[in-house]
Formats: sequence, C-alpha cells, structure tokens
Amino acid sequence: MSRVKRRAVYYVAFIAVLILVAAAAYDFGMRTFEPGPYPPPGTEISLLHSMQVVVETFTATGYGSDSPWQSVQMNLLVMLLDVTGVGLFFLALPAVLLPLFKDALSPSVPTEIDATVDDHVIVCSDTSRAEALIDELDANGLDHVFIDPDRDRAMDLAADGYRVIHGDPESTEALERAHIGDARALVADVSDRVDASIVLAAEEATGDSTVISVVEDAETATYHRLAGADHVLTPRRVLGDGLAGKLTTGVRADLGEAVRVGDDFEIVELPIHRNGSLVGRTIADSGLRETYGVNVIGAWSYGEFETPPPLDQPLDSSTVLLLAGGSEGIERLRTAERSTVRRPNRGETIVAGYGEVGQTVAAALSRAGVPHTTVDIRDFDGVDVVGDVTDPDVLESAGIERAASIVLALSDDTLTEFATLVVRDRAPDVEVIARADRTDAVRKTYRAGADYVLSLATVSGRSIASRIIDDEEIMSMDTNVQLVRTTAPALDGEIIENAGIRERTGCTVVAIERNGTVHTDLDGAFRLDPGDELVIAGTDAATNRFVERYC
Repeated sequence: MSRVKRRAVYYVAFIAVLILVAAAAYDFGMRTFEPGPYPPPGTEISLLHSMQVVVETFTATGYGSDSPWQSVQMNLLVMLLDVTGVGLFFLALPAVLLPLFKDALSPSVPTEIDATVDDHVIVCSDTSRAEALIDELDANGLDHVFIDPDRDRAMDLAADGYRVIHGDPESTEALERAHIGDARALVADVSDRVDASIVLAAEEATGDSTVISVVEDAETATYHRLAGADHVLTPRRVLGDGLAGKLTTGVRADLGEAVRVGDDFEIVELPIHRNGSLVGRTIADSGLRETYGVNVIGAWSYGEFETPPPLDQPLDSSTVLLLAGGSEGIERLRTAERSTVRRPNRGETIVAGYGEVGQTVAAALSRAGVPHTTVDIRDFDGVDVVGDVTDPDVLESAGIERAASIVLALSDDTLTEFATLVVRDRAPDVEVIARADRTDAVRKTYRAGADYVLSLATVSGRSIASRIIDDEEIMSMDTNVQLVRTTAPALDGEIIENAGIRERTGCTVVAIERNGTVHTDLDGAFRLDPGDELVIAGTDAATNRFVERYC
C-alpha cells in the first residue's frame, strides 16, 4: 500500500472514531442539558440518532428536528462540531484528497521487471554510493534494477530513466519479482539492520547470485556474513585504504646510485588540474610523450594505483600521474597544465582525524613503515596530538613544518575544506590528501588546495562494482614502482613503438643511455642499438618479465 493510501486509511479511521466520540458527547448532552425528552419520539436507538446529527453537522447538510437547542452547553457543543467539520475538510483537502487524485492520475510504478532481463544487478540502496555503482555497471554493459519501498522515490527514479520496481526489498516476493534467480548480484546498502534482513531474504529466494552487503558499523560485519552475504564492505575502511594507498605506493630504485641517469632526469607526480587541457582526454591521446618528452609510468585514480595505467584511461581531477622524463619537459608540462609537480616522498605524515577512516589510514601507514603523527580533537588511545586541526598551533605541535604529507580524514566536509586552507597557508609544500563524504565537496576541496581528494561515495561505489564485474580487480595498496637499468640484447634493432614492451611486460622504457649520452626524449620511432642500456619502470613482477624476455 502506498503512503498516500495509508494516509487516507488512517484519516478515515480517525474520522470514524471522532464521529463516535462526538455522537456519545452529543447524546449525553441532550439527555443532561436539554429540557425535552431525548431521543425524539419514534427513535429506537438514541446513539444512532446522535451519530446522524453529528454527520449532518460535520457535512453542513442540516440538523433535522433537534434544532434549536435551548441550553448553553448544547449550543457550545454544536458550534464546536461546526468548526470541527470545516477544519476536517480543509485538513483532508491537501493531506488526503489532492494526493489521492494525483496518485490516481499519475503513471504507475512497475512491480516486476521484464522476463527477458537476466544477468542483471539488483540494487537496494537510497544512498549516493548507488550513483557511482551505476556508472561502473553502465560502463561495463551490465543491466541493473532498483527495488524501492517508497513509491514516490521509485517514481522519481523511473522518471530519471532508471529501471526500478516498487516493493519491499526485505521480502522474498519483491526479490523474486526482480528475478533474483537470474541476477548476477544483489547489493544491499540501506542500513545495517535492513541490509541484514535483505541478505536473509535473498538467501531464501536464490542460491547462485552474489550477495553484497554494505555496513556502516564494522562490528556488525560478522552478522551479515552469518546471514549469508558473500561480500561485506565497510565504506569507511575502503576509503581509508584508498587514502593510505596514495602514500604507501612508492617509487624505488633497486640498484641505488647505479640507476642514476643524469641530473636532467626526474620522476614526479602530477595532479591533473580540474581546468587543465588534459581533462577529458585519455593517456593515449594526451600527447605527453610527443609534446613534453615524458612517460606515464603509473597513475592514481579514485584511490587505486595502476602501473602501467591503461592507455584508454580517462584523465580527470581525481587523477595523479606518475611521470618520468627530463626536467625541462616536466616544467613545460607543469606550466601548461597550471598544476604542481611533487617528488615522491614517504616522509613524516600527519593523520588528521582518528575516527574509523583515520585509524585505517594509520594502520596502513604502520604496516608500510611510514612514520606518522595522529591528531584528533578527542583524547583517546592512539591520538598523539589533541586539538582542532584548523588551529595553526595544533598543526605546529603535530610537526606540519617538517611533514611531507597530511591526510585529512575528517567526517565533516566543511571542516575539511577549511583545514585544507589552513594547511596550505602554514605549509605550502606539504602534500594534502583529503577525504570527502559528498561528491559535490570534491571540487571545493581541490579548490581549497588539496592535492588528492577521495569521495566516500565514489570509492565505495567502485569497490562494490569490483566485486560484481568479473574482470575487474581491486588494486593492491602495496604496489611499488621500481627503476631498473639493464641491457636487452633481444631488442637490438627494434623500434620502441613496434616492440610492444609495455603490452608484453607491463614495463615502460623511460630512458636509454647510448655511448655515454642519456636519451630521455624518446619517441615511438627510436631504434634500439646493440649495447644500449635501458632504464625501465615497473612493478617487481613486470621488471622480472622484462628481464626474462629480453635480457
């Protein structure tokens, strides 16, 4: 039953009770205060006659034989009934009658999906995380259907072009009408208790679909697993891992000084400026190598690091590129993109905010051996500095002057934006990595001066999608890029563009030393000669593949 119909039922029940109470009061008043006999002669049931008078009064259709009344008490009671009748009409008009007419004339919401729909994802969610999830599903060509118990909200979703059915996701009947038996997965993301109920209903209705439950309180995850969830996600922990991943992912050269290729060669991080020319383009058509002579050896996006990044990866303000190339080219790129370059640094880190996200970040930094100081306005175990992170004195106590980076793991977006401004004023060179709960706060936090911002809704939505999409994996937060100098006899005479090094090994050639001269401005037509020493960048596994294949 819809909300409007329930309201109408409650209103009718209220009117019925009110008529009975008013009739009893009228009957008592007529017997007590009026001089004449009551009920009138010929009336068998006194209360029934009183109910008739009350209904006539409420509907303003007349009073029959009882008027006029002689006692003051009965005249006051009748006036009260008159006013009550008018009030009930004006109350019913906007609250019941108009919504009922609107409900009757408005299009109906489907209660069952088409029989042809299969391998779809059932989404039981009314949060912003659903938007990021739907974007991922659409990008991978997967159908989805919302189940919403609120008819008005379901109509809004349908009007926005989403496939939706009206029903209670906690009932097996609604899940069956969504064809859960043919579905690829079900996502429960309403509240911890409701999600557990949805999981139980899903387990009763199907046996093969992947059931994913999203919990706010990590302590309830065990109960969701007991209910039958295949995956239980804690969004704040996912966000914390994403923030920490920006710091624990690093660059190292296993050969120490032997890998040095000249003073002109640099490895830097370049955040994509929101108004820069690279936004909306892919790595393949960015022209970074051709225009600036730099190579993209890695990229962070939405808390995930990938090396080498796919050439069709779109660039936006959430992307930070890991580049290798000559200093002059990097400087020209920085100027053109109105951005800043930062040398990878795993020095002292400040974790501001020690809630669930902050604790997850701190734990990841500890595992990676990154020194850090925690700051929180509350004094409890694990907090190193107690105070307001927007207070410059507190930041100084935490060591902002010597810190390489600061993670703003605050639960209030407005506070995060202000803290970013304070940090940028006190330490212009520190790397600011910030959390945002709302997606619309991301741009403002970047504008305040943050280098890297992760949205809780976006990261969570992508994490959910990664459990559904077969060929998508969650990137490891411990991925490291290493630089290796080596000769490659198997590549002698090959043109770099035709060798397929990146596709076959996952490594990127960032520099070549030939006869004592270092070449960093490499184009696709560069031909490798015998004796050339290649400087390659990649993960441990990728560099091992390169050595096995070409050395």
